Amino acid sequence: MGFFSAVKKLFGGGAAPETATPEVPAAPQAPSVPEQAGAETAGHAAAVEKVAVADAAAAPTADPVAEIPAEMSGEPATGQTAEQAPAQATEQTAAQATEQATEQAAAPAPAAASADDPETQALTLRLRQAEPRLSVWLDIVLDGVEMADDLLWRRLTFLLAALETPAAEAEAFVEDFRQWTRRMDYRYVADFRSELQYRLALALDMEDEEDERSRLFLKISQGLSRTREQFSRGLNSLFASHGELDDAFWEELEELFIMADLGYEPALALVERLRERARKQGVTSAGDVRGLLMSELAEIFQAPRRIAAVNPPEVVLFIGVNGVGKTTTIAKLAHRARMQGKTVMIAAADTFRAAAIEQLQVWAERVGALFHSRAAGSDPASVAYEAMDRALKEKVDILFVDTAGRLQTKVNLMEELTKIRQVIGKKHPGAPHRTVLVIDATTGQNALSQARLFREAAGVDELILTKLDGTAKGGVAIAVAMQEHLPISFVGLGEKLEDLRPFNGEDYARALLGESRPAGGRSRDA
Repeated sequence: MGFFSAVKKLFGGGAAPETATPEVPAAPQAPSVPEQAGAETAGHAAAVEKVAVADAAAAPTADPVAEIPAEMSGEPATGQTAEQAPAQATEQTAAQATEQATEQAAAPAPAAASADDPETQALTLRLRQAEPRLSVWLDIVLDGVEMADDLLWRRLTFLLAALETPAAEAEAFVEDFRQWTRRMDYRYVADFRSELQYRLALALDMEDEEDERSRLFLKISQGLSRTREQFSRGLNSLFASHGELDDAFWEELEELFIMADLGYEPALALVERLRERARKQGVTSAGDVRGLLMSELAEIFQAPRRIAAVNPPEVVLFIGVNGVGKTTTIAKLAHRARMQGKTVMIAAADTFRAAAIEQLQVWAERVGALFHSRAAGSDPASVAYEAMDRALKEKVDILFVDTAGRLQTKVNLMEELTKIRQVIGKKHPGAPHRTVLVIDATTGQNALSQARLFREAAGVDELILTKLDGTAKGGVAIAVAMQEHLPISFVGLGEKLEDLRPFNGEDYARALLGESRPAGGRSRDA
């Protein structure tokens, strides 16, 4: 169920609605957090309140004041007494900064205009006459809006009201986004428009809309540009240099697959499957193999059906070596779930690195998720058990559990993950419901090796492929899907929260081969 319960009704015909657009009352104080030094997104704001923390005595906490330079903190510089420190009018103490952020966060959101207002009437008419697409609607309401100011919040409130969004849910969405722009220090609409559309698509349950699918296809195409440059050029040259299918053609195609980081065994298997498909369909021309390859790739990436129902809360276990983007992937998935109206908790069961705990806490606070951890060096299974217990008591919808990844100690890894599974399952029967392996697409064949070792050691239900943008080794996705028979659920296409997107095999195949997406067509769901 999406963030909004009754907002998928599109604009229909008939007269403009007579009811007034609901006003947005004074916003509640939403929890916000300090952006830590070294965070992946720019922008800083003082924290009003932490969303959630683990046991106060055990959980590692970052000291926000420690991140403030001496000249900005109000503390005397080294070698100075308090009386000697100059009291400049432009300086703020940490407490004053926090108080100011609190006042800003509590400031009431602007009221929406009345339905009788000429501007509102004009916007309503434009929306009713527009093509029913989220991007088109957003273009209309953002027309003439350049800054993150009162006009923007009035327009967003108006759009949600026009979509018959319950007033409380619309207010919560607008206020949440308003607080986020403050924390990230975004002032111009151009800086966050894409993120706004992404949030609306999730909240309005419109991610499967054709317009959103086209945006995703464009992102995948851009992400695979380096891979496609090498792979597609080689295919075109191969097809142009051969007329009829013969052994030389298949051998060159096999070499091309290997060069695209499919690996030796997957390349052999794929060529064999294409030869068999060509024989069954009576294809004898080299140029027709492109269509066969498209069909074969779409079939390879087709995810098997599985039971989606779980006994809440849903528990998702994350595994993967350090450096693959596991922490940010968890944060992006938590962000997606939050925008879909779910309550989320993140458990830091990778206790071997204090930095991993701190980074995950920063991300949890940034996306508005609950967070559970203990001090570095604690037993990972104990952290997972406590988080499971807390998730049940607080009735969260989904629990993400991060774990340490150390392929070089495969036996210890297997024992540790087995213990985590056992304690979670003992507390919550059926959990974990999914085990997700995060792998880095830029590592090429090493990613294939990771998938094999982790599957043998810990069991894997699905894959998330990160850093797909900017790599020339995107063909490894084919190898993993073929050789390990694991579905790819999401792909990482950039650093922003919106850049983790559902994987669609047909779109991936088209982007890899340099083919455009059919106009108005719908790709098969991943």
